[in-house]
Amino acid sequence: MNKQIFIDELKKLNIYLDDLQLNNLEKYYELLIEWNNKINLTRITEKEEVYLKHFYDSLTLMKAINLKEDIFVCDIGTGAGFPGIVLKICFPNLNITLIDALEKRIKFLNAVIKELDLKNITAIHIRAEEYAKETREKFDIVVSRAVAKLNILNELCLPLVKKGGYFITMKANIDDEIEKSTNSLLKLNSHIEDVINFKLPIENSNRNLIKIKKDDETNKKYPRNFGKISKNPL
Repeated sequence: MNKQIFIDELKKLNIYLDDLQLNNLEKYYELLIEWNNKINLTRITEKEEVYLKHFYDSLTLMKAINLKEDIFVCDIGTGAGFPGIVLKICFPNLNITLIDALEKRIKFLNAVIKELDLKNITAIHIRAEEYAKETREKFDIVVSRAVAKLNILNELCLPLVKKGGYFITMKANIDDEIEKSTNSLLKLNSHIEDVINFKLPIENSNRNLIKIKKDDETNKKYPRNFGKISKNPL
């Protein structure tokens, strides 16, 4: 996906970027490649592939939620900053918290935040379940991109969501994950409001956005420690 196709495809999502935002995405790409030589951030390094599979893919969240509103967003397992850093560059109005368990990634994210002079964005080195225990019902939107199975993600992410807010997971394939998540959604007082299926431009690979609405507060016994979550998912 070259830059012009990227711009044209974003217009179809009602996303219009100015020169500063496009330049910041370019700087972000350069930093990603530079740091990827030192630490493992992504196996996708070819520029047109990054623009398609990381930048554009991150912005497809617009299909599920209006990102032009002033909302608080938490990106769980952000990795190299997808979708969180991309969202912040393209939607400066968002207040974003990036969570990742690997300190090296957080150092990279902080370098990007400093280099691009991004405001109202914080990168925190902490495990998701630990963060969810201390920061409950804070965010309008919690998002996670290709991190874990849905029944595991629900317990990690939904305690962070405000009542009436949303957890949106971004996945290439969902197989039987929705069916297996029924019990976790019930226990976490949430329900699937929508499942948005689409294909990435150019390569036509499958993508899914699972939009989960939080109906009521989460019982404080959740999330459990990760060992229990992984061995015995809800």
